[in-house]
Amino acid sequence: MNIGRVFINLKTFNMLSVVVPCYNEEENIPLIILNFEEIILAFEGEMEVILVNNGSTDNSKNIFDEKIRDSTQKIKVLNIKKNIGYGHGILSGLKIAKGDVLAWTHADLQTDPKDVVSAYLEFKKHNDSNIVVKGKRRNRNPIDAFFTWGMQVYCSLKLKSKLNDINAQPKLFSRIFYQTHFSDAPMDFSLDLFLLFKATKIKTIDVFFRDRKFGEAKGGGTIKGKLKLVKRTLYYVNKLYSNYIS
Repeated sequence: MNIGRVFINLKTFNMLSVVVPCYNEEENIPLIILNFEEIILAFEGEMEVILVNNGSTDNSKNIFDEKIRDSTQKIKVLNIKKNIGYGHGILSGLKIAKGDVLAWTHADLQTDPKDVVSAYLEFKKHNDSNIVVKGKRRNRNPIDAFFTWGMQVYCSLKLKSKLNDINAQPKLFSRIFYQTHFSDAPMDFSLDLFLLFKATKIKTIDVFFRDRKFGEAKGGGTIKGKLKLVKRTLYYVNKLYSNYIS
């Protein structure tokens, strides 16, 4: 995608805020900042990025301090002392976001930060504040793809909603949607499921899924992580069912 050419046509659109939760991502931080600096420069000031240092215990804070000092003012860092959860980090970033269009994506760089731009373009096609745009991962290994398929089938049947690739990034929606639906949002990995359950209109974009270059997966990257994710998901699905469906 030619970033400059795409963004020239977006000058008059509303501001986009992107939240990126970062937990022990010290090796990825320079790459994250470099990627978003390029995007923001092409976006001509209509975008802000909020990097949430979500209670990291590695050297993340020092790296943020060093890299952001020389970076664009459109990239901000929100330091959270204690990691309460993935969702809490994102929600904390959303609280200080200024954009009319809001998004989050992961810090692992397994999907390209530029995918947020594709989601923004898809959102702008429809001009509907109720739409949620999300990624749909391609190029995944068969085991992970099957696991994701099984979880989405279960969640869809239980919650009577058409859900797919629940944890894929990015996620993008309007401020109006955020103000309407996020009062009882969860503070853990269930936030992605919560968002899609609340959405009545979902549009997807294809995203190319890559292996991690640095660090370890914080969610379902390992067998142990997958089992924990299943347990948390089943608990939260039953909670949603009890609160909204039964």
